[in-house]
Amino acid sequence: MIELPSKADILEWVRENPGKASKRDIGRAFGIKGAARVPFKQLIREMQQSGELKKSGRRAYRGEGGLPPVGMIVVTGPSDDGDLMATPQAWEDETAPPRILITEKKGDPALGKGDRLLAKLIPSSTEDGAFEARLIKKIAASAKRALGVFRAEGSGGRLIPVDRKQDEMIIVDAGDAVDGELVEVETLPGPKYGLRRAQVAERLGDPGAARSVSLIAIHTHDIPNAFPNAVVEAGEKAKPVRGLKGREDLRDLPLVTIDPADARDHDDAVCALPDDDPANGGGWAVWVAIADVAHYVTPGSALDREARKRGNSTYFPDRVVPMLPEALSGDLCSLHEGVERPCIAVRLVLTPDGDLASHSFHRGMMRSPASLTYEQAQAAIDGQTDEVTGPLLEPVLKPLYAAYAAAASARDRRQPLALDLPERRIELSPEGVVTSVKYRERLAAHQLIEEFMILANVAAAETLERRKRAFLYRVHEEPNPLKMDALREQVEEAGFNLAKGQVLMTKHLNALLNAAAGTPEAELINLSVLRAQTQAYYSPDNFSHFGLALRSYAHFTSPIRRYADLVVHRALIAAHGWGKDGQSAEEEAMLKETAEHISSTERRSMLAERDTTDRYLSTYLSDQIGAEFEGRVSGIARFGLFVKLDETGADGLVPVSSLGSEYFRFDETRMALIGEKSGKTIMAGARARVRLKEATPLTGGLLFEVLEVEGFGKPTRAAGGRKGTPRRKLGQAKARKIKAAKKARRKGG
Repeated sequence: MIELPSKADILEWVRENPGKASKRDIGRAFGIKGAARVPFKQLIREMQQSGELKKSGRRAYRGEGGLPPVGMIVVTGPSDDGDLMATPQAWEDETAPPRILITEKKGDPALGKGDRLLAKLIPSSTEDGAFEARLIKKIAASAKRALGVFRAEGSGGRLIPVDRKQDEMIIVDAGDAVDGELVEVETLPGPKYGLRRAQVAERLGDPGAARSVSLIAIHTHDIPNAFPNAVVEAGEKAKPVRGLKGREDLRDLPLVTIDPADARDHDDAVCALPDDDPANGGGWAVWVAIADVAHYVTPGSALDREARKRGNSTYFPDRVVPMLPEALSGDLCSLHEGVERPCIAVRLVLTPDGDLASHSFHRGMMRSPASLTYEQAQAAIDGQTDEVTGPLLEPVLKPLYAAYAAAASARDRRQPLALDLPERRIELSPEGVVTSVKYRERLAAHQLIEEFMILANVAAAETLERRKRAFLYRVHEEPNPLKMDALREQVEEAGFNLAKGQVLMTKHLNALLNAAAGTPEAELINLSVLRAQTQAYYSPDNFSHFGLALRSYAHFTSPIRRYADLVVHRALIAAHGWGKDGQSAEEEAMLKETAEHISSTERRSMLAERDTTDRYLSTYLSDQIGAEFEGRVSGIARFGLFVKLDETGADGLVPVSSLGSEYFRFDETRMALIGEKSGKTIMAGARARVRLKEATPLTGGLLFEVLEVEGFGKPTRAAGGRKGTPRRKLGQAKARKIKAAKKARRKGG
């Protein structure tokens, strides 16, 4: 009888011998001879067809998840520990690509993100499944990309970048691009000095088109926009969950969704019932049900890899770039009215005073009786019901608001940071043109949903801690002491106090905010407190949430649009033993890398959304050149001051050169510009009246001329006019005129 090695034995040998894994090498290693060769070749063929073995070069094999001994890799950048990491240039496995640490040696060229390398790949001796890469040859430096408007000149042209920080470029290869078109270019090697050279890589159409505004942000910030075919197909192949196998029946609970009128998905639903426990008389049982995205997006799948890559959905006034394809985000994972949907729900038990007494999680099936808007729910509570909210008022809405009143009292005792900064909303016509800019109204309905989502997130973190599962915390660390010292000086300048010499708590900042409420300085104080905060991020380690005044906090309530929430859902599934679609060992091992990545994608989306808002506002104001506006100084820099307009919230620059002939010194500690001779001081928060001089929709830039600043008055000499010309320059001009006149007389005489 012919004895063949097992598949497991073959895979283990291939992994241990990546440099000599040809069919002949494997056969020799296991002593395959004579008649055993035919069935051995058949076994290797079967393993290749099943994907367990993959060709690496002409003859060698590698196991699934493995790499050839020499291959092409792409530098991805430094890790948290400062190690330079890479990924395979080509990777077709269903599994995630292995981690590759670049081992640099003396004499290697400088390497940066995007560089392509030919490298020797050696299995790591310290980390299973990882590889070390040793440079053989740097193939090419990464070609940088830029976005801008193409201006044709001769056979080439120029690129006018959309990024205000970027210089113009010379276009040496325009392809079919036409003058005035929005294009993306790749920079070309060239001299260190002078304008960079580039070639057009992609044509994007008319930059003046209304829909180009968000498109510019998508390309500028490298936000993945189009889903790969495999991901779209995976979403379309997904089927609705039928039946209750492994799920609790929650279909009789009156779980309503309450969202913005323009919501593109519905991933959370709520209801409140009087607690039936006699020991908690007057208390509430609040249910928060969240779409069971983990059922459809399983670890390591094509859907999962793309969702992790995107990290989150990105929202623009005219479009959304979703984390999941439409078949899931807009349909199967969305809690539509009257449709059965799988969910993961938490039952929150609140005392009559609103404290969270207990909580429990359930994997179930729900059916929402109604999808409401914030305005609709609030109008019903205020006595203006409609045909939808009328029947829901007594059994659904009033209990929700009563439970929220209890939760709000507990929140007030906890004292999370209570910033009051209105959010602006850009309204577009069907063609995508800005019709108005308004501030969003904050209703009790908004606060109700927000508070219940916070409680659900707390419950998720506490449950996973209790069950000792690894997951991602939402972390917001305490403000930096240096920033707090600067804040203290700023608010003292405005006539307020922030206590010193004690452990900083949110209640101390809230006391400052309350003192400023209703005063002309309220907005300044709120902005200053916001700027003193650290940026929130994701981490597998708990450093608490300062802003919410919570010890443990996670994101659980938005798995359609945030990958962090999907990670928490999987941890809950694994912790409760609800199925095989929970957290995998590989996913758990990569939590640190995942946290770093999705924190980065979140910041990327925030910048893209902010840039888009700036461009829309610049477009909106571009036909009001010369108009005067009221605003407030929102920032100070060496080169000038920024003014935020009251009506639209648009920010624009007032160059320091336009403040007259006096030299202004920048005081970084006080965030002020101080006149060298007069001592006149311009500080953040001062009221200002400005005139719009320039609006550049392509970059989102606004340039103002200051007419009056609180505590400063009008500039004594406006830049650019005769009155604004310094006396020394006037003397020089007069001397030149006298000299020219004498010369003319000599010629004439």
